[in-house]
Amino acid sequence: MPTPLVRRILPVTAFFAASALLLSACAGSSGGDSADGGEVVWAIEGANLAAGHMDPQTSQLDVSGMVQRVVLDSLVFQEADGSFSPWLAEDWTVSEDSTTYTFELRDDVTFHDGEPFDAAAVKANFDRIVDPETASKQAASMLGADFYDGTTVLGDYTVEVKFSQPYSPFLQAASTANLGFYSPKVLESSADQLAAGGPDVNVGTGPFELTEYTPDQELVYTRNPDYAWGPDGGEAAKFETLRVELLPEASVRTGVVESGEADLASNIPPNLAVDLPDTLTVDSVEYPGLPYSLYLNEAYGVFGDEKVRQAFARGIDIDAAVEEIYFGQFPRAWSILGSATPGYDASLEGSWPFDQDAANTLLDEAGWTERDSDGIRMKDGERLSARWIAWTPVPDDKAALGNAIQSDLAEIGFEVEREVLEPGAYNAQYEPKTFDLTDWGFSGVDADLLRSHLHTEGFQNASQVSDPEIDALLEEGIATSDTDARAEIYQQLQQWNAEYTAIVPLYSPSLITASNDTVSGLEYDLYGRPLFYEVTVG
Repeated sequence: MPTPLVRRILPVTAFFAASALLLSACAGSSGGDSADGGEVVWAIEGANLAAGHMDPQTSQLDVSGMVQRVVLDSLVFQEADGSFSPWLAEDWTVSEDSTTYTFELRDDVTFHDGEPFDAAAVKANFDRIVDPETASKQAASMLGADFYDGTTVLGDYTVEVKFSQPYSPFLQAASTANLGFYSPKVLESSADQLAAGGPDVNVGTGPFELTEYTPDQELVYTRNPDYAWGPDGGEAAKFETLRVELLPEASVRTGVVESGEADLASNIPPNLAVDLPDTLTVDSVEYPGLPYSLYLNEAYGVFGDEKVRQAFARGIDIDAAVEEIYFGQFPRAWSILGSATPGYDASLEGSWPFDQDAANTLLDEAGWTERDSDGIRMKDGERLSARWIAWTPVPDDKAALGNAIQSDLAEIGFEVEREVLEPGAYNAQYEPKTFDLTDWGFSGVDADLLRSHLHTEGFQNASQVSDPEIDALLEEGIATSDTDARAEIYQQLQQWNAEYTAIVPLYSPSLITASNDTVSGLEYDLYGRPLFYEVTVG
């Protein structure tokens, strides 16, 4: 049996199989009386924030929304059971065909710079997201992309968002920081600075205001004393300062929370979490969405052959690698939706196990029957070789997993060469798709996230899938609001990929956070990101 990773693995709900919002009730006495202020120090990985990822409306990195959630509020809040409750919108109606969403907004909300939050602010933000000059990809996709038909101001505090076709995922998208709101004054004067970020730039309506930012070192957020419009009746924070320390090294993050230099630390890997002392509360929340996966580029190189893609997947001993590297705490993934995602197809579990004999047979059938002096398969004088590009920094666990994959595939005569690239060099190959495979995980509560990865026009279609039938399924998935019908659509997509092998899912990660008894009232959203609405220090 694996060593237990955490004292508390947050439970799943029947609808979401995702973590419910739970209190980390901790007692303690350092950091000052919260009634008089106090400071919470939060250590995170924070990699690449300084590389233009301070704006969730344009960034595709989870860390952007993770840190800017305290600044950017949303129209609605998504509860643990999947329902939506009021936030900046007091009420809303959805047309029967899911093409028109009308929101009645609160009339007492102001941005940190004193500008009022109103219908015009909603329109300014949404129109900015879909403006081609903004170059938003993820947020624009969540806002419907080409289906977005505009936002209309019906009154000072009434706004209508229209789509050219039914768009059922919109409320879920509208609950995220990606569709959160900046001050219209900032959008007019400093929109080009939002990605780099900083005080007086990342200005929202949230419970905290960004007051200091030292790239690659720390962010300092100061309490918004006027805040009175949080989800579920949330009011102003009970502490004065949230200091976010950016510490890329996992061992450093665990060290500062163990020593008490930080009140909490996130992005803790399992191999370090298992050794944390019992004096810390350690919480693990499995990410919903697309598991950490390998994306096989079928339009470039050897992965144009389905048998080669299938052999690649069957030739990796995923179970053994994930068990060893992640201490049995991150489940091996069988599908392109993680088990904490609505619509997950559990029937795929065990359906494509490690099988070197099957992999060898597939490669023989594909014509890769000869071997060179290194034992690598050959066909028509060409080595069976694939180039894997990875985005730096690559943490130790992913490096170890990559080494295991290379070793397994070498045993069947399949060479994999990994290139760890800085963002600029990575994008220089990613944009024209001049690579064989790449890797990432992608969090999201709605299965519509598959549209960005598998649709012909998907902005993250690294596999370069282009199939009219798959496009039609993905488009049908967003056009129906019937839960059962949507589940059937996404089940078909998961089963299709299990055979076609455009994406090879490896494991479903969790966000692991360790906290000291200096904080209490810590909660988590559906992605496992800490929320600070009820936190006290002392």
